[in-house]
Amino acid sequence: MRNVLKFTSVLATAGLALSLAACGSSGSSSSDPNAPLKVVASPTPHGQVLKFVNDNLAAKAGLKLDIKEVTDYVTPNTAVQDGSADANYFQHVPYLDDFNKKNGTDIVSVETVHLEPLGVYSKKVKSINDLPSGATVGLPNDATNEGRALKLLADNKLITLKEGAGTAATPADVTGNPKNFKWKELEAAQLPRSIADLDAAVINGNYALDSGLKPATDALVLEKAEGNPYANILAVKKGKENDPRVKKLAELLHSDEVKKYIDDTFQGSVIPAF
Repeated sequence: MRNVLKFTSVLATAGLALSLAACGSSGSSSSDPNAPLKVVASPTPHGQVLKFVNDNLAAKAGLKLDIKEVTDYVTPNTAVQDGSADANYFQHVPYLDDFNKKNGTDIVSVETVHLEPLGVYSKKVKSINDLPSGATVGLPNDATNEGRALKLLADNKLITLKEGAGTAATPADVTGNPKNFKWKELEAAQLPRSIADLDAAVINGNYALDSGLKPATDALVLEKAEGNPYANILAVKKGKENDPRVKKLAELLHSDEVKKYIDDTFQGSVIPAF
């Protein structure tokens, strides 16, 4: 089953790459300041934000956008690396760093734009400080998000982490646990379904939304966006940071209009990171 899924994923990615290459007269990105800037993005919320920029701000700024939406996490970077796209908007820096390391690519961040915040949720208490001694807390069990979840708890003074544990922290790195929390490590997608059996759970924003939770109102605490390494970014191949079209898009993505759009549209489920 795993091999079949992997093969299907490769075919899907190849098809998306061919689709990207077929777009436009030349099939490749351009440094012509008057040419459309080709940006590959995840549909939600990235594509929505870009469409808002394109429909409301780009023309006045003298920018043309060619937005291509994809659902996988490989095509956006391979398209930027091979030049069939100018930029992408779908990932955070820890993912990008890992992708560059594993694939020998040289893609760089231009600007942070938004955060889809991780939050602590509970069906049993109304305040993070009301979690009882010995409470069982659910954590996502993948390497990226478990460290992120523990950091959120540490930032809220519930636990202390070993110095230098960073984003790779696991429960073994918890050096202070005054309430003697017990950890239940589950797949991230399973946490919302398991929350009734736990005292609390740290849940990714997308899975919280999918389960009907509203991060802005239902979370006991949420990640802060400013300075967060998991804020999603606009990225380009190294050397294209000074493309005037990229600079224009970065400026528009940091505009008051985009901030208001994100706040009004997503109401705390997506947070501006600027």
